[in-house]
Amino acid sequence: MKFTILIVDDEKNIREGLAADFEMDGYNVKLAENGKEALSIISKGDVDLVITDLRMPGGVSGSDVLQHVTRETPGIPVIVLTGHGSIDEAVKAMQNGAYNFLTKPLNLEQLELTVKRALQGRELKIQNQQLRQEIDSSRQIDSLVGKSPAMQKVMTLVRKVADARISVLITGESGVGKSLLVSAIHALSSRKDNPLVTVHCAALSETLLESELFGHEKGSFTGADSLHKGKFELAHGGTIFLDEIGEINQNVQVKLLRVLQERKFERVGGEQTLEVDVRIIAATNKNLEEEVKAGRFREDLYFRLNGIKIEVPPLRERKDDIPLLLSSFLEKFNKENGKSVRGFDSKSRSAIYKYDWPGNIRELEHCVESSVVMANGDEITLDDLPPSVARSSSVDSISLPLGIPLSEAERLIIVQNLAANNGNKSKTADILGIGRKTLHRKLSEYGIADDNELPASDIIDREG
Repeated sequence: MKFTILIVDDEKNIREGLAADFEMDGYNVKLAENGKEALSIISKGDVDLVITDLRMPGGVSGSDVLQHVTRETPGIPVIVLTGHGSIDEAVKAMQNGAYNFLTKPLNLEQLELTVKRALQGRELKIQNQQLRQEIDSSRQIDSLVGKSPAMQKVMTLVRKVADARISVLITGESGVGKSLLVSAIHALSSRKDNPLVTVHCAALSETLLESELFGHEKGSFTGADSLHKGKFELAHGGTIFLDEIGEINQNVQVKLLRVLQERKFERVGGEQTLEVDVRIIAATNKNLEEEVKAGRFREDLYFRLNGIKIEVPPLRERKDDIPLLLSSFLEKFNKENGKSVRGFDSKSRSAIYKYDWPGNIRELEHCVESSVVMANGDEITLDDLPPSVARSSSVDSISLPLGIPLSEAERLIIVQNLAANNGNKSKTADILGIGRKTLHRKLSEYGIADDNELPASDIIDREG
C-alpha cells in the first residue's frame, strides 16, 4: 500500500527537503505552505498522514490543522513539528490527538521512524476496518438462511446487484423473507451508512401514500399542520424499499415513474422541485406482468422497477433449508422465553418436513415460537406443534413442483425420505434402491452431510 503524506510548513526549505526525502522512501507527498491550504487538501481526501508545523502565519495554525483532522478525519495520524518546543506545547498537542511531537532542528531518522510506525498503525486499522466490513457483509448473507441451490442462486444475485444503482424487483409469495433480501442488499452496498427507508404501500390510502412518499407542505390539505418530509427525501443518499408495490394506484404510479426517471419530485401542495439520490428496491407477491396486461399497472413503471429481478422461492421448494431455519428460530425463541429446548423429536421433525408451509418462513417461525412455548421437556414433540402441522405426520407423499430439474427432484426425494424414516440411512437407501455409500455421497454433494444439518434429529446407520 502506497501512503500519501501531507507536509505543512511555512518554511520552503524544510517543506521541500522533507518532500524529497519521503519521496525517495516511496511515499506520495503533498505540500502546503500554510494551515488554510492544508485544510483544503485534507478536505479532498487521499491523505494518510500529516506532518505540520505548529506555528504558522495566516490565521490557521498547526494546532487548528490537528484539531480539524482529529474531528473530521479521525484515524489519520498527525505529527507536530515546532522550533519552539516546550513540555506544555507537547502535552497540549498530544491531548488534542497528535501522534507525536518533534522539535526543530529535526532528527531526520527519528522523523522517518515515527512516520513508519504511524503508518503501520494506520494500515492495521484500515485492514481491521475492511475485515469488519467483510464480517458484516457475511453476517448479512448469513441472515438469508439457506444452503439449497435455489437460495444459493438468490444469494449470488444479492452479491452481484448490491453495489449497483440499478433498481431491483423482489418477487415471491408472502412470508418468504423478501425484506431480509432488502436489508442484505443495502448493507452490502456503498450506501450502507445512509438510511434504508421502508414504505408499506398496501397499508396506506392514495392520499396518505402520496404524502408518505413525497411529503407535503403545511396547509396543503386538512390536517397538514406542518411541513412533512416524505420517504424519498428522508432516503436521500440511501435506499428506499417500496413493499407491495403492486398495490399502488395509477395516479401514484405516474408520480413514482417521474422520480425513477428524473430523480425529481415536489411535495404535495408544494412548488419547489426537490432532487434526490436514492436506490430503489421494490417487492411484491403479485405477478406484475399479469397486472400490466390487465391494465392495473403501468408498463413503463414496471420496466423501470424491473432492472434486476430476484425471485425468492417458497419454502416448500427448498425444504432442505428447514434444518438451518429451525436451528436459528429455536435459538431465538429459547432466549426470548427463557427456555432450553434442544430440538425436535423424530416425529415432530418428520411432520415439519411433510407440511407444505403455505405461509412460508413466517409460518415456520410462528410454528417454532408456539412449539417452544408449549414444550414441557427439552424436546418438541408432535403434540407441541400447531394442529395443521401435526396433521401432516400422517401424510405419506412427496410434493414436487412442475419444471423442477431432475437433480433437484432427486435431492428432495432423498432428503424427505430420510426425514420420513426418522433419519435411518440404511432404511432410506433400501427404499430408494441405492447403496448406503451412494446415499452418503449424495448427501455430501448436497452440503448436508453433517448430522446436525440433516432433516431428522437422530441420523444413524443401522440395518432394518
